[in-house]
Amino acid sequence: MDTRFKLNRLVRTTSSEVYLIWEGDKRVGQIDLHFAHDTIHATIIFETDLPVADEEELLTQIDEDIVTSYLPRFDREDFVAHVFRGEEISRYTDCSGTMDEENIGEEGDGEEEE
Repeated sequence: MDTRFKLNRLVRTTSSEVYLIWEGDKRVGQIDLHFAHDTIHATIIFETDLPVADEEELLTQIDEDIVTSYLPRFDREDFVAHVFRGEEISRYTDCSGTMDEENIGEEGDGEEEE
């Protein structure tokens, strides 16, 4: 099946996965999946407006490409997806604070390195 959306996995644990959603070279969202025994929970955040038909197409793709490989429809109780519209405004890590701080000089003087 030829799919319009590309799903790139960022994280995989024994009970969850995180994917970025791409349409061509444009990032359109992120999926967080959590596998809880016989129910799969998804949080989908779209970074762009998509028509309902496109959302349904993507949900079908997620179900067929990812969720069903973990637990087929006939073996699971439910696949629950919560869909949001939002944007990434920053990223934080324990190691370095915000990603914007990476360009600050080593001495913490607030000056960018040249």
